[in-house]
Amino acid sequence: MQVCQICGNDIDFRLHHCPHCGNEQEKDGQNQFKAGRRELHQKTINLEKGLPTVQQALIKFEQELKTARLERYRLLTLIHGYGSTGKGGVIRLECRKTLDYFQNKGKIVQVIYGEDFHHRHGVVKHLLSRFPILSRHPHLNKKNKGITIILLF
Repeated sequence: MQVCQICGNDIDFRLHHCPHCGNEQEKDGQNQFKAGRRELHQKTINLEKGLPTVQQALIKFEQELKTARLERYRLLTLIHGYGSTGKGGVIRLECRKTLDYFQNKGKIVQVIYGEDFHHRHGVVKHLLSRFPILSRHPHLNKKNKGITIILLF
């Protein structure tokens, strides 16, 4: 066993990619693997900007999701807002329905709602162990209902 230098998890020394974070492991001069230079690629998508209709926001979301996949982003922060009514906005609700559908179809690995994005939540604890850089995420531990975290692949 050895340790991935990107995420810090134990990995089999024969593997070329870390099974936890997916980073390529390169051999050093002693036939041991060292972590590649790739890191967790993150992107923020703001669907609130410009006060779009629900339909416009969903179209933008699907376009941004396709682009993020092509650009090999692993983690997205989706800003959909909570809504001025205090009950949750329509864009938020429709985005979450779409995300649940995508996750059930296997197009998205994980969805973490903003109110669950704290270091004590089981899924987030696991994500933080895989990607320690997430401990600096500006929305971590804020219980922000206006965002959703998406893990792509």
